[in-house]
Amino acid sequence: MPPTLRQRRLGVELRKLRERAGLTSTAAAARLGFQQARMSMIEAGRYAVSADRVRAMASSYSCADHKLVNALTEMTGGRTRGWWDAYAEFLPPALLDLAELEHHATRLRVALAIHIPGLLQTVDHARVLFQGVVPPPMAYQVEHRLSYRMKRQVVIQGERPIPYTAIIHEAALRMQVGGAATARGQLEHLLKMGELDNVTLRVLPFGSGAFPSTGQPIDYASGPLPQLDTVQLDAHHGCEFLDAEAELAKYRTVLDRLEANSLDPAASKEFIYHLVRNA
Repeated sequence: MPPTLRQRRLGVELRKLRERAGLTSTAAAARLGFQQARMSMIEAGRYAVSADRVRAMASSYSCADHKLVNALTEMTGGRTRGWWDAYAEFLPPALLDLAELEHHATRLRVALAIHIPGLLQTVDHARVLFQGVVPPPMAYQVEHRLSYRMKRQVVIQGERPIPYTAIIHEAALRMQVGGAATARGQLEHLLKMGELDNVTLRVLPFGSGAFPSTGQPIDYASGPLPQLDTVQLDAHHGCEFLDAEAELAKYRTVLDRLEANSLDPAASKEFIYHLVRNA
């Protein structure tokens, strides 16, 4: 079974620590008392490491960032078993990685120009979207995707909801996905979700001017430390995950600009309510 996004990320961070110490993988492996092949497997996320091993590696690399080391130890122990594993036979691995990423996130910020965020979609709205995928999916494939999307929503509606900020362009709010009744139901659902203490809705109206990005959906998942954040971008070919420091800084800036150009939460709710009244 291929390593998950979380396993790969742990390997990447351990490699960064080694490189900052100025060590080759061969030299680092010799210091730690195992073969270079194992080091390569660890840094590729293909070999599970224990918390004690991570601490030993960090010590060997003279890493004095105890918060980072502690955060990395929390990522050890092999694959995280979660509800998403039940979909392994039906969905691409990247979607399972997305669910795992959201499960471990401390905060989520999303921005969309022409779609309602997946974690805020109704069943009827999501079904219409899945049925319109090219090439057309089989009925059972639609139901698998639909079930998966609804279960993802546990991160903002479950027993341990995390802070969630959604920046939604007016274009997405005005699209009649599934017809007038489905569209109205989706808007009403947004208002309901906006009442949750952990959910913040911000509308980016047409009058706000240029959209400071390509319009590609952005999903920013905060980790226990800023350097462990992850950006997920949607594309026609699937999910793309970014974690380089420059990329994280770029998308934090993009989201900050989008928030600055959007309506505040109270005005955003009033904007959506106005759309519902006139639907």
